[in-house]
Amino acid sequence: MKKVFIDGKEGTTGLQIYDRLQGRPDLCLLTLPEELRKDAAARKEKMNEADIVFLCLPDAAAREAVTLAENPDTKIIDASTAHRTAEGWAYGFPELSEAHRRAIAESKRVANPGCHASGFIALVYPLIARGLVSPDYPFVCHSVTGYSGGGKKMIAEYEAADRDASLDSPRQYGLTLAHKHLPEMVAVCKLTRKPIFNPIVADYYCGMCGTVPIFADLMQKRMTKEVLREFYAEYYAGHSFVSVAKETGAYLPSNAFVGTNHMEITVAGNDEQILLCARFDNLGKGASGAAVQNMNLMLGLEETAYLK
Repeated sequence: MKKVFIDGKEGTTGLQIYDRLQGRPDLCLLTLPEELRKDAAARKEKMNEADIVFLCLPDAAAREAVTLAENPDTKIIDASTAHRTAEGWAYGFPELSEAHRRAIAESKRVANPGCHASGFIALVYPLIARGLVSPDYPFVCHSVTGYSGGGKKMIAEYEAADRDASLDSPRQYGLTLAHKHLPEMVAVCKLTRKPIFNPIVADYYCGMCGTVPIFADLMQKRMTKEVLREFYAEYYAGHSFVSVAKETGAYLPSNAFVGTNHMEITVAGNDEQILLCARFDNLGKGASGAAVQNMNLMLGLEETAYLK
């Protein structure tokens, strides 16, 4: 039985991971009493006892926590932004390529992708990898998320009885165009031009839709909408958690896959202006679900084990 420790279990992602792992007969969850959850010595002891550790901490704390893991056999999945572009860390999105899947399975250090970044990368990485779009393409991404993506503080703001009326409306943020997910978007997709990224938080708990518009005449290999849809269907064929929609309805609700680890890609628009969309649960494939999927691979378990 594998031993698992979650450092930062009290945060939104940590709690979600704990809920997903609790009761699994193939795992033993190591925990600390409330009074010791920030005690460095106690955390260090649990980390070095564990087969795998989830870091659900702010970036600086995550970097510090890595130094506590002295057991060479302890594997770490970092859910923060701290190591997503760091040397020696595998990027935890196995569907991108067999090289990504193999690196996750063989690595002792895996960086879990950011939620917004997951949608963008799922759409853009295949285009760059197959040479359909140039790395200097002027990408734009609009990404709508439920308020759970902002963590406990934002959840409390949205669920307060006397909340501000501005929370009734979708709100754009990251207005300086320097969102913390941009470095991994650029690095993982091997872009030479930083995309314009426009994140939006709205008044619903969870669910995400990332949208990337494409001008067909700016592609290196021009494709119709339907041919591009078939391209994505072929690229992600055989994967359990990423699929491509066969049809497009009049609306794309962002919360369609809440409670799952599933991501669905939709190709819409027309043959001149194509709309690429990725819908998933920002707490699922965008956070804790992806983390558990990566854990399964790192421990040599069935990738889909105990994931909806």
